[in-house]
Amino acid sequence: MSLIIGDQAPDFSLTNQFGETVSLSDFRGKKNVVVVFYPLSFSGICTGELCELRDNFAQFERADVELLAISVDSKFVQKLFAEQEGYKFSVLADFWPHGGVAKEYGVFLEENGIANRATFVINKDGQLVAKFVTAPGQARSLGEYEKALATLH
Repeated sequence: MSLIIGDQAPDFSLTNQFGETVSLSDFRGKKNVVVVFYPLSFSGICTGELCELRDNFAQFERADVELLAISVDSKFVQKLFAEQEGYKFSVLADFWPHGGVAKEYGVFLEENGIANRATFVINKDGQLVAKFVTAPGQARSLGEYEKALATLH
């Protein structure tokens, strides 16, 4: 299934690095959400991308955005990854069923067992207002996030 702009974003509940359950529906009517799927914690490109988001976190705060990063790693891996890199946003474990949320969003790569690099911008009403996906091995640019955040205004 491939989501298109205007679709309602599929709800999900996943565990973050603190062991807390985070649901997309928790933010409905309250905050915009940017969901960032990435292949694997501690890998080079993924770490670089998430560190760039960490270093530019103020842009997301100004847009009243809850940033949620998701990979198929376990909550234990996510805890170590977030602590090591100093991430202030939720790093969620799409561990079991393996890649279940990535599959709902149409970005799970079956042959590799991981999510592709894909970003979904969801407004306060739960509607998808922007998305971008890169080819495996290709990092997303901060400029793509800036353009996507602009769709929220």
